Amino acid sequence: MGKLIVVHSFRGGTGKSNITANLAALLACQGNRVGIVDTDIQSPGIHALFNLAPDHFKFALNDYLWKRCRIEEAAYDVSATLREHKPEARGSLYLIPASMRTGEITRILQEGYDIGLLNNGFQQLMERLELDHLLIDTHPGVNEETLLSAAISDALLIILRPDRQDYQGTAIMVELARQLEVPKMLLLVNKAINQKDFAALQQRVESSYGVPVIGVIPLSEEIAVLGSTDLFCLLHADHQMTLALQSVIGKIAVA
Repeated sequence: MGKLIVVHSFRGGTGKSNITANLAALLACQGNRVGIVDTDIQSPGIHALFNLAPDHFKFALNDYLWKRCRIEEAAYDVSATLREHKPEARGSLYLIPASMRTGEITRILQEGYDIGLLNNGFQQLMERLELDHLLIDTHPGVNEETLLSAAISDALLIILRPDRQDYQGTAIMVELARQLEVPKMLLLVNKAINQKDFAALQQRVESSYGVPVIGVIPLSEEIAVLGSTDLFCLLHADHQMTLALQSVIGKIAVA
């Protein structure tokens, strides 16, 4: 059975979806079979990084949650995105997007969905697609779906910025995760500014939460310029962000 990794942040704007997509791509480039599920159903978007147009979705995660399809029928093989940049990439990458249709989003907001069915779907995906890693891109903030997914995960990766509001929100998430007895918690600091202070920043964050910090990623204008139109790490193999994420996947692999 593969590893279930839940990627979360207390607030939006941390770069969570971008990091999730790039981590998944790097894992797949190493020869792994990797899946991503976009559970940010209220504001989906990770599909844009793989140039997967919403009008090309036959099924989305919403269809599985309304029992219109099997979970694997909503999985799209986006491995070609890897090989466009890395022809030698040996792994496979699958994406389960959330619907961009206004009516579907409204229905979720009004009616909710069976969270147990969602978590069962994660296990079915890993078995039926024979995944080594399944990454869950969550909706920011405290919500029941994320907490229950974290509780069944092999690792919870919390993304935060060096920002007071993020610090306070992350403290809440860490405490809730401890109450749920999440087996493994990891922190990743994104959009850090002063590179000379990275080691000290990592030490401060680890000391504050008592949770390992597995990487500090610099704020980068090049990432902003790309505008979520592609996978940054495949375009810029020697960039500091890519090198930081390469280090992160080595630590996730043993999480």
